[in-house]
Amino acid sequence: MCLWDLYDQILYLRHPIPQISYASTAPELSDNTRYDFFSRVVPPDSYQAQAMLDIVTAMGWNYVTTLASEGNYGESGVEAFVQISREMGGVCIAQSLKIPREPRPGEFDKIIRRLLETPHARAIIMFANEDDIRRVLDAAKRSNQTGHFLWVGSDSWGSKISPVIQQERVAEGAITILPKRATVEAFDRYFRSRSLSNNRRNVWFAEFWEENFGCKLGMHGKRPGSLKKCTGLEKVGRDSSYEQEGKVQFVMDAVYAMAHALHRMHRDYCFGYPGLCPRMSNINGKELLGYVRHVNFNGSAGTPVVFNQNGDAPGRYDIFQYQITNKSTAEYKVIGQWTNKLHLNVDAMRWRTGDPTLPVSVCSVPCQMGERKKIVKGVPCCWHCERCEGYHFQASEFSCELCPYEQRPDRNRTGCIPIPIIKLEWHSAWAAIPVFVAVLGILATSFVVVTFVRYNDTPIVRASGREMSYVLLTGIFLCYAITFLMIAAPSLAICSFRRVFLGLGMCFSYAALLTKTNRIHRIFEQGKKSVAAPRFISPASQLVITFSLISVQLLGVFVWFAVDPPHTVVDYGEQRTSNPEKARGVLKCDISDLSLICSLGYSILLMVTCTVYAIKTRGVPETFNEAKPIGFTMYTTCIIWLAFIPIFFGTAQSAERMYIQTTTLTISLSLSASVSLGMLYMPKVYVIILHPEQNVPKRKRSFKAIVTAATMSGNLVQKGSDRPNGEVKTELCESMETNSEYFSHVGQNSALLALFIYKPFKTHLTLTT
Repeated sequence: MCLWDLYDQILYLRHPIPQISYASTAPELSDNTRYDFFSRVVPPDSYQAQAMLDIVTAMGWNYVTTLASEGNYGESGVEAFVQISREMGGVCIAQSLKIPREPRPGEFDKIIRRLLETPHARAIIMFANEDDIRRVLDAAKRSNQTGHFLWVGSDSWGSKISPVIQQERVAEGAITILPKRATVEAFDRYFRSRSLSNNRRNVWFAEFWEENFGCKLGMHGKRPGSLKKCTGLEKVGRDSSYEQEGKVQFVMDAVYAMAHALHRMHRDYCFGYPGLCPRMSNINGKELLGYVRHVNFNGSAGTPVVFNQNGDAPGRYDIFQYQITNKSTAEYKVIGQWTNKLHLNVDAMRWRTGDPTLPVSVCSVPCQMGERKKIVKGVPCCWHCERCEGYHFQASEFSCELCPYEQRPDRNRTGCIPIPIIKLEWHSAWAAIPVFVAVLGILATSFVVVTFVRYNDTPIVRASGREMSYVLLTGIFLCYAITFLMIAAPSLAICSFRRVFLGLGMCFSYAALLTKTNRIHRIFEQGKKSVAAPRFISPASQLVITFSLISVQLLGVFVWFAVDPPHTVVDYGEQRTSNPEKARGVLKCDISDLSLICSLGYSILLMVTCTVYAIKTRGVPETFNEAKPIGFTMYTTCIIWLAFIPIFFGTAQSAERMYIQTTTLTISLSLSASVSLGMLYMPKVYVIILHPEQNVPKRKRSFKAIVTAATMSGNLVQKGSDRPNGEVKTELCESMETNSEYFSHVGQNSALLALFIYKPFKTHLTLTT
């Protein structure tokens, strides 16, 4: 008894019978709770969907549309594809369209229009029957969409010719999938040998004969419109085209799978017993199912035939692409395989004729470096690219983060780099101009000092007060020299010297001028009351007063050192522009604007006080102790510093703050020094160098002569009531002119005495007249 007789006898048992399919691929048949006795030698569509998803992913397509024929095959295939794509992520479904079972006229044109509603979803995943595929391609051709869509077809398309006949251009580049198979040559030999005479057992063979050869058989039915009669001598493959059906291999494997299961069951239950033994006569379907699920043999294609716990065969697919060669010949070309893993030869793929460029099917193009993705709500494959602005860099695919304060984004905005650190350079215009002015000032000051030292005992030098002049010239020199400290690269030593000398030069200058103007003021005020000389008007006293005023500045600086030791800082906020490319860190001494004002504040106070005394002594004759030149000096200096304040503080928010403020400060100091040098000393140097004949006493008189002049002044006062005012004034001026020429050359002590004589007389004269 053969195995099939055994199987026929088992069919009569009242138990579920295992089934092995050679073509059923629906995914729901893998449900063991519902179809527990079902097995198949073809992979389910879930494997096919997985393979198609892997192809789409390998192509870099993340935005696709699915198209299915209405029915179990198409809908379940698309459902499997959508489910797997959701689980794996990375691929979004733009639309899921369905082709009706009975499409109305224009239905396929409508489908093409709907596909074009999402033009970026060029890849079309198709689970459709042959006729629907052909009609979709034809509608795309009519819509002039050749080359737009990227077709990915299931095994229903496979490598079939019928869907693409006369539509080669619109189908060009289509990727299709087909379960891996091989041609069974033994079947070809058998089938080509079949004829009407030797294949009478197949009741459908006569109908096949008429269809295949285009003739009619008298006995087996008439075919309307047939022009010739079948002779029966026709030969398959000779008088007609022949191609082996793709499922032949699976039919053979299914039959052999059941045969192997029965054979092993018979061997276990009826070993050595011919036919159906008693033990096998009482078996149920579950026992046979166990043997079916455990078969393992090489099938007709040489590949293993096995089943998993759900009765499914392993997924093995060939991947084809429909290509048109340079000779305009269209053919399906194998470009890869899928066996639980994709193996794709991308280099062998062709799209438009001769074009190897890989097309795209994406909702959004990848963002450039330095841009983050802002996902469209509900569509994870669609996004807007937003550039990381300002000082932000791309921290991840979806976020931008702020760089640390001392850093800025790199050129690609994928990371952060340190902000360049700058300082005021000697070669910049902001530094060159102050340095030039300072150098000229230092040379001029040095020339004045050398001149005064050389002509130290001449009347002009002595009359100007040598001791105070040297102190004042020292302050002028320091005002010029501070320019170099302000421009030098900041360091601990430079910052320390800046604190000491920033206000010291002005302090030296205005302390000396204040002492001078105060001395003049006190002398004339004292002269109103008595002829006694005021205290502390000697040169030594003047020096003590001056250095006492300077010591206050130094004491404040030492306190500043103790409270806040000097150090350098890098200020990243000063030039933190909106454009990070232009951002710079400024290396500077840790001196705030408030500290700067405090450092200069004492010197400014001395300057203002000196200006007040200059105003009070503005009526003093110009031959007495330089009162008027000092006044002009202070007025001009006040104007300079009044202009300095708005410029310095008005640029606090400027990106060029460091340059503007440093240049403004150094120029203001240099101008202040230049005003003092020019108004107080240049006239004297001019006389000393160019007119030495004027640098001698014109008339030498003793102290007695001075007293005589005072007596004459007294007589003039007594006569004031008997003479016109003009006559009195003329005689007085002549007398004072004669004496003033002397006062200007005899030295300070004699001149002061003359002031004591002159001032009360002038006051009395004013009251009398």
